[in-house]
Amino acid sequence: MRSRATAYPLIAALGWGVMFPILASALNRVDPLNLTTARYLLAAVVLVAILLLREGAGALRHGGRALEVVVLGVVGFAGFNLLTNLALEHAAPQQIALFVATTPVITQLVRWARDGVRPKPLLLALSLVALLGVGLVITRGSLAGLGQFGLGGLMMIGAVLGWGIYTHGASRFGEWSPLRFTTLTALAGTAAMLALSIGADAVGWQHAPSAADLVAVAPQLAYAVLVGAVIAVLAWNTGVQRLGAANAALFMNLVPVTTFAVQIARGYRPEPVELVGAAITIAALIAANLAARPRTASLPRPSAVTDPVAVTDPAAVTAR
Repeated sequence: MRSRATAYPLIAALGWGVMFPILASALNRVDPLNLTTARYLLAAVVLVAILLLREGAGALRHGGRALEVVVLGVVGFAGFNLLTNLALEHAAPQQIALFVATTPVITQLVRWARDGVRPKPLLLALSLVALLGVGLVITRGSLAGLGQFGLGGLMMIGAVLGWGIYTHGASRFGEWSPLRFTTLTALAGTAAMLALSIGADAVGWQHAPSAADLVAVAPQLAYAVLVGAVIAVLAWNTGVQRLGAANAALFMNLVPVTTFAVQIARGYRPEPVELVGAAITIAALIAANLAARPRTASLPRPSAVTDPVAVTDPAAVTAR
């Protein structure tokens, strides 16, 4: 039974790993802000429909926690997804995927800052090793390549930090279902994305996509919404509930592996140092997740929302 449960986070990790190259290809026709807004407008419709069917209209109420929901939605959904799509204009998908894979470590650091729960020294050491691996991939082992880190890397640091704050905030909503928490925060984040996109179009920072542009990226949008933001996320949350967050989080490390495989299949030829850097990052992150797992097997299994480690992928919480 447990082996069957591992299929759920596996499906999610593979779906998200494929998504980054797909989103990168869509940016050739649609600006990052508009692409992100279009994606989550559609995803929000799907999430609301599922929530209404499963829990009824009462689940759309905030229960006196509207401000908290809005802040987490803006920081998590809007912040992470907008910054990620913007970063894809400045960095390759495989580099972005490696940054996303540092989410487990970042979440631990957020927990330290927010609750005073100090991570294990081993975890901090492994986080530095993971970042070293990311640096090898981005710079290709040359100090001259540090300039490639640039704006895209800084955006991804902000994106992952925002998602860590969002993930930690989810632990305060243990009385809500994962679907309700995800839907309401997604609605808040989508509203912020829409307002920002309208403003950016108005001042000329970007240009509203034409009907032809939207038709051209329809396949990418369909994948990002249905697979990345619905199927993969539902599979992820099912895996978290059945395996526990610590065990399910190990599958996050398959995201960059999948992205690298997709890029190689599309003709990308990584240099040996990039493969070494990716291997270092993945190994360090797996070790960090193992170090963060509870030592006592008899402890009750945490839920997807209340687990203090609560490590999820950015797209993951999208369809909880």
